[in-house]
Amino acid sequence: MFKVEIRPDWVLRHPNGQTVPLPVLLDLLAAVRSSGSISQAAKTCGISYRHAWGLLNEFNEQFGAELVHKSRGSGTVLSPLADKLIWADKRIAARLSPMLDSLASELQQELASLLDERPPALRLTASHGFAVAALVSRLEQQGVLVDLQYRSSTEAVAALARGECDLAGFHLPVGEFEGAAAAKYRPLLDPGRQMLVHLAYRMQGIFTAKGNPKDIRTLDDLARQDVRFVNRQRGSGTRLLLELLLNGAGIAPDRINGFESAEFTHAAVAAYVASNMADASFGVETAARRFDLDFVPVVRERYFFACSREAPAAPLVAAALAVMESAEFKDTLAALPGYDGALSGQRLSLQSLF
Repeated sequence: MFKVEIRPDWVLRHPNGQTVPLPVLLDLLAAVRSSGSISQAAKTCGISYRHAWGLLNEFNEQFGAELVHKSRGSGTVLSPLADKLIWADKRIAARLSPMLDSLASELQQELASLLDERPPALRLTASHGFAVAALVSRLEQQGVLVDLQYRSSTEAVAALARGECDLAGFHLPVGEFEGAAAAKYRPLLDPGRQMLVHLAYRMQGIFTAKGNPKDIRTLDDLARQDVRFVNRQRGSGTRLLLELLLNGAGIAPDRINGFESAEFTHAAVAAYVASNMADASFGVETAARRFDLDFVPVVRERYFFACSREAPAAPLVAAALAVMESAEFKDTLAALPGYDGALSGQRLSLQSLF
């Protein structure tokens, strides 16, 4: 069975119509930043030293700006423009990749049906998260076809209620705000027909730039006039959680500069902070660490899959449960900063949660 992949790409076009081979250039710049050497970066990228200099000079000539500088004692360093290009690429990937993954899954199903190669697929609709991505990766390695749709937590649970998916992923905080957060999903779930599967515990908190230069320590600091905030989209479980936390702390959302902004993944808001387009955000610890940000833990939460009571008997759902219960998968989750997969695969009744 073939696999459809869609990757984000972008182009820099000079007024004369010429373009720069940006993917190769960005890989080269990232390697230069890591090694401090153009020759070593060229080897890392699998291109010749001459080709590497040719790419850099081509950009210099077309755009009249240098991407690298020689620094005494530090080798070759990136210019601010080169650094901005790399972060722009990371931000594009962080924002678009989940949506493109969902589209690729749809296209794969459509093309397979035309080629009479459409085996049964596990229909998984979920709020985007690193544990979900790890599960999908492991299932695909085992040859299990996954029809993946990344949606907000509310949309995922609604899809299950309409019979559009086998597993619906959503998350709830541990502690005092669990009941208020669960109220968003309660009307969409039926304890008589549905159950829950625990995927992971994870930590949510405040993202800040490395070193926390603005000394952002609490939710109150997000309302300071000198702090720029970037938020998740309306309907996302993380934004709903943040709204509950702010309400509990007596902080009006409209006091936060940027609260009405909307990004669709934890990685996307992390990329905004890392590229200095925002001073703070709120999300899971893994995203902060992957973008070399500081992280202020605020609340622990549980990520669940909701499904029908009969679903575990179905071969595809049984395969997903087997992966979640495996020691290898739990080790994978344990390696994600802020995640705890010790109870992954545990089955729960809706009554125990709601």
